[in-house]
Amino acid sequence: MVTKVGLRNIPPVLFAALRFDLGAILLFGYVAAKGLRWRPRTRSEWSLVAVGGAFMIGAHHALLFTGQQYVTSAVAAVLLGLVPVLTPALSRLFLADERLSPLGVAGILVGFAGVWIIASPDPANLLSANLRGVELVLLSAIVFALGAVLTHRNRTSLPTASMQAWMLLVGAVMLHVASLLLPGEAIADVVWGSETFAAIGYMGVVAGVVGYFMYFTLLSRLGPIEMSLIEYVIPVFAAISGWLVLGETVGVGTVTGFVVIFVGFVLVKRRALVREVQGFRTSITSR
Repeated sequence: MVTKVGLRNIPPVLFAALRFDLGAILLFGYVAAKGLRWRPRTRSEWSLVAVGGAFMIGAHHALLFTGQQYVTSAVAAVLLGLVPVLTPALSRLFLADERLSPLGVAGILVGFAGVWIIASPDPANLLSANLRGVELVLLSAIVFALGAVLTHRNRTSLPTASMQAWMLLVGAVMLHVASLLLPGEAIADVVWGSETFAAIGYMGVVAGVVGYFMYFTLLSRLGPIEMSLIEYVIPVFAAISGWLVLGETVGVGTVTGFVVIFVGFVLVKRRALVREVQGFRTSITSR
């Protein structure tokens, strides 16, 4: 929702670059204030920040924003919904300890069906969408999933905040280069004002610093397959925030999609949910 507001005044790729500029500056400041180790030392750590920044921040957003110029938001949402489908396949190639049960695979496919229902793309539009746009957005999904898998594989003692700061910096540089090469991306095209600064601030601080810090922290604990499920949650909160703030309509199809996504989540996380319910019952009984 905030991205949609910001795009009224800022070219898309430049918008992404500016938000990660702000995020990197704030994170390096936080690392310095806390006295954390700020610089990667080993080849493995430099490789980690390079891969994460290049794939998950720079290439992903550059391909996504460029591709969205040629396809509808519904088509883009469905293509990005393939991230949880692609991640298990890539994990099987690169991570020996990452596997999904048949029921878990079914849950991921059910979640993807929920994304499709919320996006409700016209099948004719999917078939007639500009092939270049489809290729770019699909490639952005593949790049993000691959980045998550490779980042998780590369263990490090570098503090999460330091790792994230370098990734945002690498991604921001890549996005600035892409912005310079694309038409309509000049800094002179930005309409500066309170709305613009608010959008950059939110995307840089809340989504960029806090959001990615949570993501990378959980990635190390849960692995790329489970973390890929956030792609199913994004359309839900996008619809809710658009309804609350922008007055957009939430129809029957959207609500149905919410339910379908929740069913898919339950199938994937069924064991953890059962443990939580059992723990809750035990705590109630012991009182």
